[in-house]
Amino acid sequence: MTPKYIDIHTHVNFKAFDEDRDAVIKRAFDNNTWLINVGTQVDTSKKAIEIAHKYKEGVYAVIGLHPIHTGASFHDEKELGEGGKEFTSRGELFDKNIYRELLKDAKVVAIGECGLDYYHMDEKTIEKQKQAFIEQIELANEFNKPLMLHIRNNPKNKNINAYTDSLNILKEYSKIKGDVHFFAGNIEDAKAYLDFGFTLSFTGVITFTNDYDEIIKNTPLYMIMSETDSPYVAPVPYRGKRNEPSYVNEVVKKIALIKNLSEEKVAEAIITNARRVFGI
Repeated sequence: MTPKYIDIHTHVNFKAFDEDRDAVIKRAFDNNTWLINVGTQVDTSKKAIEIAHKYKEGVYAVIGLHPIHTGASFHDEKELGEGGKEFTSRGELFDKNIYRELLKDAKVVAIGECGLDYYHMDEKTIEKQKQAFIEQIELANEFNKPLMLHIRNNPKNKNINAYTDSLNILKEYSKIKGDVHFFAGNIEDAKAYLDFGFTLSFTGVITFTNDYDEIIKNTPLYMIMSETDSPYVAPVPYRGKRNEPSYVNEVVKKIALIKNLSEEKVAEAIITNARRVFGI
């Protein structure tokens, strides 16, 4: 089967979907949408694999350690923690052996989400973030798996750029490419990552702000992906609700509008891009 849409970055593996996970995935399928569940630490990575194995096709997993979770005390009521509880970060140390075993699973299509997050920046965690990022890049090289990048700046500190710092690390260590999830950098950042061979994926944010219109216009269609990052940032007309993969068509519609192309052409290109990058 070839789907019409794909949500390349979602978190149906999170606690936010415990009550109706199967129904959410069914709605995605009913909307001719495939999805990739992305891990943020060991628990959610294992859960992503478990969910993927319930379906013959159309549901895949990405495993890795989110940069935020290299530090302790980050809390998210939507995220899945031990015993199905709300997630509070333990300050996980990246364990290559655990993730190496998870990577052997055929349903795992990438490593991440990994990178640098300066939004809740604690100077003490930056080195931990960088070390975890490098170790995940090394595993990606070892398994020849693409990277799912999480990069976020701190709007209050213009003196540092997580996109620049992440790219410098990639240039030094990475032999493979991947996707910059939830791209929110500037047009210079976009060009730098595109030139390096990474695709850019966009979320429902583009349906309620024009901040990324110029970037999308200037990004070749073969380098664009669609995602929801659900349960967060639902697109118009679902703002304020819990986001889910079936809403990714709204992102595709907006990309088509911005690029002055048909929705069908954009949707078809994104499926082709996802198959190329993730090998699905």
